Amino acid sequence: MHGVTSLQSTTGFGELLRVRRERVGLTQQVLADHATLSVRAIRDMESGRVQRPRQETVRLLADALRLEGQHRSSFEAAARRQVLAEEPRDEPTAPPVARGAIVGRELEVEVLTDALAVHGDRLVTVAGLGGVGKTRLVLEVARRLHLVSRWSVRWIDSGRQSVAGLARTIGERPTLLVLDGADAGVDTALLDELFHRCPGLRVLITARVPQPLPGGQVIPLAPLPTPGPELDHDPVALAEVGAVRLLLSHLRRLRPGFRLEPEEAPAVASICRQLDGLPGALELVAGWSTVLSPRQLVARLTDGPFHLAPPPAGFGGRADVGAALGAALGRLTLGQRDLLERLAATPGDWSGEDAVALSGRPPQECLAAVHELLASGLIRSVPARDGVRFTVLNLCRRLCGTGVYAELAAAG
Repeated sequence: MHGVTSLQSTTGFGELLRVRRERVGLTQQVLADHATLSVRAIRDMESGRVQRPRQETVRLLADALRLEGQHRSSFEAAARRQVLAEEPRDEPTAPPVARGAIVGRELEVEVLTDALAVHGDRLVTVAGLGGVGKTRLVLEVARRLHLVSRWSVRWIDSGRQSVAGLARTIGERPTLLVLDGADAGVDTALLDELFHRCPGLRVLITARVPQPLPGGQVIPLAPLPTPGPELDHDPVALAEVGAVRLLLSHLRRLRPGFRLEPEEAPAVASICRQLDGLPGALELVAGWSTVLSPRQLVARLTDGPFHLAPPPAGFGGRADVGAALGAALGRLTLGQRDLLERLAATPGDWSGEDAVALSGRPPQECLAAVHELLASGLIRSVPARDGVRFTVLNLCRRLCGTGVYAELAAAG
């Protein structure tokens, strides 16, 4: 009974509801059906989005979970404590403020927020190419968890601050610890200690190469979707594509009143395709839009996308598409690099089975290499009706087999 009492006293109602539901083997949908509630109501309570569950709702949940005696009393008491704790004496720590709006990442934000707040994942790594927008995505997730669920956010940038000593300040409060730019790795023993001492802790890591962590989930972050050539002369449909939306948002800030006219639409679409929808690269090229038209920018990119330097003024980004690709290429093994070159010479998209046939290697070895290329951001998945298919980034295709490839790989 002591273990039950300890659980009730240190766990919020939403977390307690999730634990009770999983102990009896019910999904959120089945519990919702038994309690005559909506599955959204269950999800919102477990994530902490609903801070004031009605007494009747708590009763229906207790009946559906078949709680009796002390278990039921403690369950109902946890719901009452949730109401009393809605306005804590100390305000939760806020995340850093983003310097710009997030565009085209609605689905990723929802998935990542639910992974932490609804599904209870405690350790998640967002991996991807430099400039793909990992930090901006995580900032938005942290902002939502702070504002909606009142989580505290502890933000550590590139390992500049030690995580030692955080357990005392975090305590039992729901907290998101962000390790941004943890390319040098993290101390797994220290993370284990934090998880043990801080029951409400979630850890979110961004890294160009994910570190294998026990119990951790890795989410590869791909560039934004790019438009197909069939949309080049349809400005309305073009403006709905993620990469185009982001590029237009930059252009309109730098050139107030800019409109996507039919004559400029093909050039805007071409920029997005040539840069693979990489947010950092799109921001960089947009910085030149005050002196170059979209058609002129296409010509510059065609001549050499890896030599387009940041504009001398008005650019706040840090993206360097050449350096990011060079660093990713430099981390590849000889086998992975050979496979990438073979795939880059193959037009169109391809499947894992195609890669195995092309490489001539054992299936498991080849598919492991494909997995690494995906995690590094050098290939991306594409929509397909007949299974999972991939394509090499256009920028990688231009690099492979050229002197620039060797130069950037050495620099990386």
